Amino acid sequence: MGSCKFSMFRFLCLIIILFVVFGEEVSPQIAKERISLLSFRSDVVSDPEGALESWNSSGIHVCNWTGVKCNNASGHVVQLDLSGLSLRGRISPVLANLSSLLVLDLSRNFFEGHIPAELGDLLQLRQLSLSWNLLGGNIPEELGSLHHLVYLDLGSNRLAGDIPVPLFCNGSSSLEYMDLSNNSLTGEIPLKNECKLGALRFLLLWSNRVVGRVPRALSNSTNLEWLDLESNMLSGELPSEIVRKMPKLQFLYLSYNDFVSHDGNTNLEPFFSSLVNSSNLQELELAGNNLLGEIPPIIGDLSTNCVQIHLDENLLYGSIPSHISNLVNLTLLNLSSNLLNGTIPPELCRMGKLERVYLSNNSLSGEIPAALANISHLGLLDLSKNKLTGSIPDSFAHLSQLRRLFLYENQLSGTIPPSLGQCVNLEILDLSRNNISGTIPGEVAGLRSLKLYLNLSSNHLHGPLPLELSKMDMVLAIDLSSNNLSGTIPPQLGSCIALEYLNLSGNVLEGLLPATIGQLPYLKELDVSSNQLSGNIPQSMEASPTLKHLNFSFNKFSGNISSNGAFSSLTIDSFRGNDGLCGEIKGMPNCRRGHVIHPSFILPVLLSLFATPLLCMFAYPLVLRSKFRSQTVILNGGNLEDEDKETKDLKHPRISYRQLIEATGGADDRNSTDDSVSFSSSTHGFLCGSVGYIAPEYGMGKRASTQGDVYSFGVLLLEIITGRRPTDVLFHEGSSLHEWVKSHYPHKLKPIVDQAVLRCAPSVMQGSYNKICSDVILELIELGLVCTQNNPSTRPSMLDVASEMGSLKQYLSSPPSLVIEESYPKASAS
Repeated sequence: MGSCKFSMFRFLCLIIILFVVFGEEVSPQIAKERISLLSFRSDVVSDPEGALESWNSSGIHVCNWTGVKCNNASGHVVQLDLSGLSLRGRISPVLANLSSLLVLDLSRNFFEGHIPAELGDLLQLRQLSLSWNLLGGNIPEELGSLHHLVYLDLGSNRLAGDIPVPLFCNGSSSLEYMDLSNNSLTGEIPLKNECKLGALRFLLLWSNRVVGRVPRALSNSTNLEWLDLESNMLSGELPSEIVRKMPKLQFLYLSYNDFVSHDGNTNLEPFFSSLVNSSNLQELELAGNNLLGEIPPIIGDLSTNCVQIHLDENLLYGSIPSHISNLVNLTLLNLSSNLLNGTIPPELCRMGKLERVYLSNNSLSGEIPAALANISHLGLLDLSKNKLTGSIPDSFAHLSQLRRLFLYENQLSGTIPPSLGQCVNLEILDLSRNNISGTIPGEVAGLRSLKLYLNLSSNHLHGPLPLELSKMDMVLAIDLSSNNLSGTIPPQLGSCIALEYLNLSGNVLEGLLPATIGQLPYLKELDVSSNQLSGNIPQSMEASPTLKHLNFSFNKFSGNISSNGAFSSLTIDSFRGNDGLCGEIKGMPNCRRGHVIHPSFILPVLLSLFATPLLCMFAYPLVLRSKFRSQTVILNGGNLEDEDKETKDLKHPRISYRQLIEATGGADDRNSTDDSVSFSSSTHGFLCGSVGYIAPEYGMGKRASTQGDVYSFGVLLLEIITGRRPTDVLFHEGSSLHEWVKSHYPHKLKPIVDQAVLRCAPSVMQGSYNKICSDVILELIELGLVCTQNNPSTRPSMLDVASEMGSLKQYLSSPPSLVIEESYPKASAS
C-alpha cells in the first residue's frame, strides 16, 4: 500500500513538472497552432537545406522553430517566414488556423498547386508574400477579405484568369504594395471609380495579358511612387490625366503595350507636360508602343532627378531636341529604333553623367560629334544602323570608361584610329558594314580588354592579320570577314583561348590553316571560306570536341576528309570549291588509297618512265603490241568465269635490273634496291598491273604489294581522266578506247597532255607533239587494262614488258609526223 502511494506521488510530481515546463503547450490554442504547422510540414515533400528539421523535435518549443515567431504576450504564432529555402510541395489550407498570423512569407520556393482560398480567413494578416513559386490557377477572391493587408506579393508564378474585383475594391484601404507581375493574368484592371486605394504606393502588373485602358480611378492613388504596367496589352492614349495627379511618381513603366499619343497619335507634348510636376521622377519607359510624333522640347523640363529615359521602338520622327541636354543627371538615353533624322546634337556632351547612349536604327546623318568624347563616364555608345558619315573621331581615345562601341551599318570612312587602343576597358568593338579602309592597327588588335567580340567585317580593310590579335585571350568572337586582308593566318591566334567564334571568310588569305586554331578549347564556329588557303585541313579540326559549324569552301585545300569527329555533321556545302579534296562526305569524290593524286604530280612521273629504270616498278601494265593487238578488253561489271584452273604453270626467267635499263634506254639507278627482280607464275600478272612506288605524300604507299591491291598505272590514269573504275565502264563493240576517251573527256585529257608537252618537249613543234603524247597516254591506259585482266593467260611476261618499254620509248622520241594510231587495237564490251 505504501509503495502504491509512493508511485502515485511520483506521478503527480511529474504532472506538475510537465505543467510548469510545458504549460503553454497544453493551451488549446497553442496546441492547435502546433498541429496546423505540423500539418503544413507534412505537405512539404522536399527540404534540401534541412530548414524544417527543428519542427520534428519534441524538445524545441514551437515558437523556436525555424521561420516561426510568436507574440511575447499571448504566445500565439504571428509570423511564418520560410522564404528562400527551396522548399517543394503544396501550401496546406490548415495555415488558416493560425488566426493571429500577421506575416506569411513563403516566397522564393517551389510550391505548386493553387493558392488556398482559406488564407482569406487570416483577418489579421498584414503581409502576404507568395512570389517566385510555381503556383497556378486563379487568384482566390477571398483574399479581398484581408482588410488589414498592407503588402501583397503574388508575382512570378503561373497564375491565370482575371484579376478578382475584391482584390482592388473590397480589400484593404491601407494596401501600399501590390505585385501581381510576371504571371498570365487576363482581363482589365478591375479598379472602379468608387474604389479607393489612397495609400497605394507600388502597383506592379508587368508581364501579364491585361487589356483595356488604364482605369481613371487610379488617379485617386495620389501617393503612387511606382507604376509598372509594362509588357501587357493595354491600349488607348497615354494616361496623361492620371499621372498628372501623381506628384510623388518616381518610376513609370508603360513600355510594350499598344498606347498611342494624343491628337490622333501625333502629339506627345501633353503627356510630357503632365510629368513636369513629378519632381521626383527618376525613370520613364515608353518603349515598344505605337507612338508617333516628334520628341517635344519640353522633355528637357522633366525632373533633373531623371536618370533613365526609354523611348525606343516607336515611330518617333524629326530631330533630337537639344533641350534634352537639360537633363544633366541622365545616365541612360535610349532613342533607338525610331524614325529620327537630322544630326546628333553636340549638346549631348553637356550631360556629363551619361553612361549609356542608344541612338541606333534611325536615319541620323552627318558626322559623329567629337564632343561626345567629353562624356567621361560613357560606357556604352550605340550609333549603329544610321547614315552617319565621316571618320571615327580620334578624341574617342579619351573615353577611358568605354566598354561597348557599336558603329556598324553606317557610311563611315577613313581608317580605324589607333587611338582607340587607349580605350583600355573596351569589351565590344563593332565597326562592321562601313566603308572603313586601311590596315587593322596593332594598338586596336592588341586590346586585351575585349571580352565579348571584335567585329570589323564588311569594310575595305587590307594588309595582314596583326600578330597583336593573339593578345585577345578573353575575346569570345572575332569577325574580320568580307575585307581585303591578305597574307597568312598567324598560328599565334591559338593564344585566343576563350574564342568561340572566328570568321575570316571573304578575304585573300593564303598559305596553310594553322593547326593551333583547331586546338582552341572552346571554339564552336569557324569560317575561312572564300580565301586562297591551301594544303591539308589540319586534323585538329576534325578532332576538336567543341567545333560544330565549319566552312572551308572555295579555297585551295587538298587531302583526305573523313566523316568523323567534328566533320560528322558537315555537308558538302562546307567543302565546295576545293578541287583537291576527297573523302567520305556525301557529294565529295572518293580518294585514291586515302589521298588525291593530282595530275600535276602524275605527269612528271609518267613521262619519266621512259627514261629511268623505275619504269618497270611504276608502270608494269604494258603489253606486247604483237601479242595483244587482237585481244578484246572486257570491261563490264559482271563476274567473269574463273579460268585460273586452265592456266599453265609458266616459268619466267630472272630478269636483271640492268637488262630492264638497257631495254628501256634508261640510265638512272638511284632507286635500285636489288640487282634482279624475280617473278613467279602466280604473281607476274599482278605485278604487271601494279604501281611499285609513288611518293608517300600522294598516298600510294612506298611500294606496291604482290596481291594486286594497288592500281595499275594505266587504270590509275583512266580513273584520273574519267573518274570511273574499269568495272564501271562499258565500251561498245567496235568502238575505239582512244576515241571514246577523247570524245567524252577532252577537258580532262587535254591538261595532262599539255603539261606533258611543256615538261618533255618544250623545243619541238608542240602541235604535233601533242598527238604523240596523247597516243602514248592512251596506249598506257589500254595496255594497263589488258594487263589487269582476270585471265592469266592473256597477261604478258616481264620480258614482253621490257621489250614494249623500249618500243614505246623509241616511239615517244620519233618525229612528230609519225602516226601509229591506225594499228591500235579496238576495245569492245562483252
